[in-house]
Amino acid sequence: MELIWVVAAYAMGLLASRTGLPPLVGFLGAGFALWGLGHQDSELLGEIAHIGVLLLLFTLGLKLRFASLVRLEVLGVGGIHLMVLALLLGLLTLFLGLGTSAALFVGLGLAFSSTVLAIKLLDDRRELSTFHGRIAVGILVLQDLVAVGLLAYAGAKNPTPWSLLLFALPLLRPIVGWILQKSGHDELLLLYGLGLALGGASLASSLGVSPELGALLMGAALAGHPQTSEISRTLWGLKEAFLVAFFLQIGLMGLPSVESLGVILGFLLLLPLKAILFFALFVRFELRARTAFVASVALSSYGEFALIISIAAIEANLMPETTMQLIGLVVAISLALAAPLNRSVHALYQRFEPFLTRFERKGYHVDDEPTSLGGAEWLVVGMGRTGGAAYKMLEGRGLRVLGLDADEDKLDAHRAKKRQVRYGDAEDPALWERLDLTGLRGVLLALPDLEAKVRAIQGLRARQFAETIAVTCYYPEDEFTLRQAGASLISHPFAEAGERLAERALGLNLTDDLHESTR
Repeated sequence: MELIWVVAAYAMGLLASRTGLPPLVGFLGAGFALWGLGHQDSELLGEIAHIGVLLLLFTLGLKLRFASLVRLEVLGVGGIHLMVLALLLGLLTLFLGLGTSAALFVGLGLAFSSTVLAIKLLDDRRELSTFHGRIAVGILVLQDLVAVGLLAYAGAKNPTPWSLLLFALPLLRPIVGWILQKSGHDELLLLYGLGLALGGASLASSLGVSPELGALLMGAALAGHPQTSEISRTLWGLKEAFLVAFFLQIGLMGLPSVESLGVILGFLLLLPLKAILFFALFVRFELRARTAFVASVALSSYGEFALIISIAAIEANLMPETTMQLIGLVVAISLALAAPLNRSVHALYQRFEPFLTRFERKGYHVDDEPTSLGGAEWLVVGMGRTGGAAYKMLEGRGLRVLGLDADEDKLDAHRAKKRQVRYGDAEDPALWERLDLTGLRGVLLALPDLEAKVRAIQGLRARQFAETIAVTCYYPEDEFTLRQAGASLISHPFAEAGERLAERALGLNLTDDLHESTR
């Protein structure tokens, strides 16, 4: 059975990938195909899927900043959107004759966005730490907290008074961090990360709280630790493999009856309204149109918590069992529609930018980007390890340098070192349109994402910037794309690191030989 799951997921994932869709759309299709062939969900698949979700939320917690939760854009937009959409979906549920209790659970459940899909797609694009990524994550966490309360109301969870101690998990940071440092960089680190995720989930479950919240809070206890990026990368492959089971499980829930198609269509017709309402609220709260659009698309799908809440409501006899298949298909279709939209979200914004910016409020925006380089001669875009090293070298040569990054944590770290850095998203066409390039001798693009580098190069060349654009390239097949976009110099960090190591070793060897010859 396990082999059939893997083969089906791989085959459909490969097909989706070859047709330009994210593999997860194929995983959903594989689940429906297996159901059509008579296969059923199993306890093992459910456990694997559950661990995948826990790992996802744990790694989300690693990147969580509680300051982002209390932002006006998160509480205001997230709270208003949840109330308005839950009311509309609840009224539709009543109109379709599913009952008052079902209206409560279906309305609120479908008002939630998919944490699994949004975090996965943002993470794939390396945008979790960007401004729009943090806003989206903050709203997702807010929704998850409301979902935990709804589960408690359904009787699936009965939190004990001790459950409030979960919010004291960050106090364990010194001990947890010390053990993390002693765990090395290989198998022990992987096991330690897995143990933390499962441990937080088990602790929460024993206190009558959602295990998903426990995994999230355990990750948050380590947020900001120097090794969080490493433990996140170590868990990445395991998390991705286990999440395949989650998408298979949705498909294996099966298809509802033909009579339910009208109900499904009704819920799907409200799906665009979900994104439009998010966009309207974001711009009302003084975010730029681009931030509002990208965050709205990330939050546009129906969420997996609708399934979790529906199961709890059915077990409590608050909702008919047939509703489960209906909700499962609605969520699956919304995920399949949202995935390709998210994949092309930056291209879509660029296409509709003139229309979308009409709704942008005039004046100051909390996510404004710089228009001046402050007299810098060199611009380093992407202030990770590679970009930070490039900045240090240029600054050491006495050159005026400015660093740009969309990750606030990286910016704070460099500001602590008295470096000149500013917030800027390389994929935002408005950044390159408005930036004053006077006096700039060159740009170094040290970004991990290929699309971000291409968009930055195209934005610079569109401004007739004829100076040097140097860019990192991690895969040989990407070099042609970068050269076509207009890159002046392409660096292969891994290959050049080996060459530099050999050069230094030869230099040391020649020095030793020289000492020998002068004795």
